[in-house]
Amino acid sequence: MALSPFTKIAMNLLINLPPTFYSQKELAPSWERLAKLATIRQTSHNTADEIVADLTWADHILMWSWPALDDALLDKTGGLGFAGHIDIGQKGARAELARGLAVSVSRSGFSPAVAEMALGLILNGLRRISDYHSAMRNATEKWVKVFPSDIDPLERELTGMTVGIVGLGQVGRRLAHFLRAFDVKLKVVDPFVPDAVIRGFDAERLELDAMLPQCDVVVLCAASNDGTSRLLNEARINALKPHALLVNVARAALVDYRALQRRVQKGDLLAAVDVFDQEPLPADSPLRSLPGLYLTPHRAGGLIASVMRNINWLIEDFEAHLKGQPRRHALTEAMIPSLDA
Repeated sequence: MALSPFTKIAMNLLINLPPTFYSQKELAPSWERLAKLATIRQTSHNTADEIVADLTWADHILMWSWPALDDALLDKTGGLGFAGHIDIGQKGARAELARGLAVSVSRSGFSPAVAEMALGLILNGLRRISDYHSAMRNATEKWVKVFPSDIDPLERELTGMTVGIVGLGQVGRRLAHFLRAFDVKLKVVDPFVPDAVIRGFDAERLELDAMLPQCDVVVLCAASNDGTSRLLNEARINALKPHALLVNVARAALVDYRALQRRVQKGDLLAAVDVFDQEPLPADSPLRSLPGLYLTPHRAGGLIASVMRNINWLIEDFEAHLKGQPRRHALTEAMIPSLDA
């Protein structure tokens, strides 16, 4: 169906997102763009019971990942055509694809910001940038008086290091691209990525247990599912080489944080963490005062640029669907293992 920018199609589009999305001024042009295509209804439902009435009204939907459109909910619709998600879990993905929906997922819109944060955490951990900043603020910094004897040998450069990436999805690939500038020796753990992709980054594919003892830096970029739950258990955390740096910009479920705390307390491991088992992190969490552990409050992907990219990618795919054209962010069965459970 050919679309004119001046023609509004008689269809209903349900947009189900947190309420602040609708008041965010940067997104106003996006909602105006959609209003030219369909009659839109903006909601902020969190449960299946809340969304069901609006879902029966809708011909298409644009949403985050909740409530999951499982078989029970899909049975109550009149038959959706397009479902655009910022993110989606494995169960919902299978249910929607099995019904023949045109499903698009824009989660990789967060990837630039997450990869940049990962690189920033690597550099901060190796060069102690935030430590120096804090000391300067408190007038407790130590100046090098005898050069080079006063230099801490554990403050290191990234250039030439061996770096491992666990999960070479969109975040991992962008980070691998950034790391080329540092001439690192790159190791990759990812059972789903083709060999050609790994070779394209001059990287070596390894099993996790073989990779961990080799790497100066390990970055977690994998999804959270049955295969990755507590992927870094106590044995694997202890297998990290002395004074390595572990960075988690993925999901908290990948790491046994109690085991990580014990290893960092020994003083022979650095870690940088953006995600936690409990969020917000409790004020009395022992992680807050642990030297050698650098913390950020789940900020890796959360930029306005990321939000705009995710929404606009879904709008572009919705337009492509209406025109019968290929969608850039179409979900396929092959992608399901890379999704969170």
